Amino acid sequence: MNILEKIVAHKRREVAERKELYPVRLLEKSIYFHTPVVSLVKYVLRPDKSGIIAEFKRRSPSKGPINLYASVEQVSIGYMQAGASALSVLTDREFFGGRNEDLVEARRFNFCPILRKDFVIDEYQLFEARSIGADAVLLIAECLSSAEVRHLASRAAELGLEVLMEVHSAAQLSKLCPGVDLVGVNNRNLENFTVSLENSLALADLIPPEMVRISESGLSDPADVLRLRQAGFQGFLIGEHFMATADPAKACNLFVQQLVRLAGQPASAHV
Repeated sequence: MNILEKIVAHKRREVAERKELYPVRLLEKSIYFHTPVVSLVKYVLRPDKSGIIAEFKRRSPSKGPINLYASVEQVSIGYMQAGASALSVLTDREFFGGRNEDLVEARRFNFCPILRKDFVIDEYQLFEARSIGADAVLLIAECLSSAEVRHLASRAAELGLEVLMEVHSAAQLSKLCPGVDLVGVNNRNLENFTVSLENSLALADLIPPEMVRISESGLSDPADVLRLRQAGFQGFLIGEHFMATADPAKACNLFVQQLVRLAGQPASAHV
C-alpha cells in the first residue's frame, strides 16, 4: 500500500466518523454555508495579481514538520498583501497537520478565494467545505474513478463550489467533466513523492484550452513560474517553498517581486 492509498483508507474512516459527529443538517446551519463564494477562476485570471495560489501547510508525509506553529492569520493576510491571487489551506489532520479551523480562520481575515486542500472521496466533504468557508475544492483524479469525479464535481457545482481537478498523467485527463473549473497538474508523484516540473510542461498542450491551468508542487524559482506561464499555465500553487521559512508571507512577497522583475512588468501591477 503506497502513501496515497494509506491516506485514502484513513480518509474513509475519518469521514464516516465525522458524519456521525456533524451531520449535514448541522453543517448547513453554518454562517458560511449560504454565503456567496469568491471565484478562484476569476482571481487566478486577474491581471493585477500574480496567479500564485499561496498555501498554508504545516507538515507533509514526505518532509515531516514544515512549520507547525505558524499563525494562519498572519500568514494568510501576508500572502494576500504580497500579491497572491488566492489561498490554499490544508485541512487534513493525520498526514498534513491541518484542520478545518485553519480554513475558518483564513476565511475570517481574508476576502479572497480559498481552496480547501484535502482528499475528497465523499460528497459529505463538499458540505463540510461549504460550512467552513471554502470557495473551491480539490478533486484528485488519481484516487477517484471517472464516475466519482463526475458525481463530486456535479454536487460541488450545486453547492456553489468551484472545482480544481488534479492530475499527474495524461490518462487522468480523461476524467475531465462538466463541473470542473480548473485543471491542476501535480508535479509531485503521489505514489513516491518525487517531483519534476517537466510533468506540467509535458501535459500543458493536452489540457483543453478553455480550462484554467494550474501547476502544482515543487515550484521554488520565479524563473520556473515564468516558463510555465509561457507554456500556458495561469495559476501556480506554492506552499512548501514559503512555509519552510521563518516568515512565509515575506518569502511570498520576495517571490512575487522577483517574478515581476523577470516578467518585465511594473511592480505596482502585482501588489
